[in-house]
Amino acid sequence: MLLVLLTALFASLAMGAPVGDEIVKIQENAWGYGAGGGIVGLIIFILDVLVFIEVFKSSRPASHKILWSLFVFFFPIIGLIGYYLFSNREQHASNYEALP
Repeated sequence: MLLVLLTALFASLAMGAPVGDEIVKIQENAWGYGAGGGIVGLIIFILDVLVFIEVFKSSRPASHKILWSLFVFFFPIIGLIGYYLFSNREQHASNYEALP
C-alpha cells in the first residue's frame, strides 16, 4: 500500500514538472491573477479578513462561525460573495459596546 502511495506521489510530481527547456515567463502585470495575486488578490485578501472579523464578532453559535470561516478560507471569492448574500448578517449583528 505504501509503495502504491509513493508511486502516485512521485508520478504527480513528475507530471507537474515543466516539459520543455524554455524558461517559464513570469507574469509582469501587477493586475494579474497568477500565483502572486497582484492587486486583485490583495483586495480579495483584505475583504476576506474583514469577513473573518465580522464572523467572529457576530452572535452566531460557534459551529456556524467555524463553518462560515472555513467556507471563506477554502473558497475566497465564492465564500465572500456567499457570505454577503446568504449569511443573514442583520440578525447576527454584534451587540458589543465600546469601552468607556
